[in-house]
Amino acid sequence: MELKTVASAGTLESSDIQIIIEPSTAGIEITLESTVKAQFGEEIEAVIKETLKSLGVESAKVFANDKGAINPVIKSRVQTAVHRSAENKEYKWM
Repeated sequence: MELKTVASAGTLESSDIQIIIEPSTAGIEITLESTVKAQFGEEIEAVIKETLKSLGVESAKVFANDKGAINPVIKSRVQTAVHRSAENKEYKWM
């Protein structure tokens, strides 16, 4: 899926994650801020990368600000941000 514009999903509330995604030509770049980064940073990044891969995104800059979100929340926020960035009107639900 081709990203066209900067897009975001999520909030900065407790147990949520804010994802901001933008087009890139340098592969997947993730910048993560998290209240639980020491414990779960690698897992959060892995969920983000896996979700991008499943959507066919090969290049993107992702800024993630996590406030303790669980994996399904992370996945849904990434999916939403990607679809918004791609200006997609049709959705392949996973």
